[in-house]
Amino acid sequence: MTDESGHSWPHAPTHRLEALGTYFVTVGTYLKKHHFREPKQLDVVQRGLLQVMREHEWRLEAWAVFSNHYHFVAKTPEAATSAASLGTVIKELHGPLAHWINSMDGTPGRQVWHSYRDTLPTHPVSYFARLNYTHQNAVKHKLVARAKDYPWCSAGWFERTTSPALVRSIQRFAIDKVNVDDDYEPELRE
Repeated sequence: MTDESGHSWPHAPTHRLEALGTYFVTVGTYLKKHHFREPKQLDVVQRGLLQVMREHEWRLEAWAVFSNHYHFVAKTPEAATSAASLGTVIKELHGPLAHWINSMDGTPGRQVWHSYRDTLPTHPVSYFARLNYTHQNAVKHKLVARAKDYPWCSAGWFERTTSPALVRSIQRFAIDKVNVDDDYEPELRE
């Protein structure tokens, strides 16, 4: 969002979705609230993400879903001329999820989601590091010791469907220097 002088507001991330490519996206809940702590709730968010991305022909390459945020790496649809549909995808996911969780919690109208941040990596190293970051995020947040053991991310799927050489190659990309706004502390009820 910009004001009359063209200055961007610091609280509203600018979405520059003119370019085609593979985007890294981070989405958080409003005030980082833990609306999705239960395994069943995480299942619903993950299923919704996979479904809406498929419906809009975005090709998911990695994802990780948590109690108060999620990340994904996805390629724009082949027939697209821009990544502008990303906003629609996010809205179509968040509307039903917010309604569903608010119904479960008896809090109609409560704001569930905050804005999202998107990045279009322009260098292969940046892309591969973000791919690995997404897969390893549950380990980063100390929810599991091995990424493939976290059921609400793509790490296990990636290891099952990709050659071992490629898996090892991606895992070598350092994630500690990836510039991601990820100061969330997710929770999980088992």
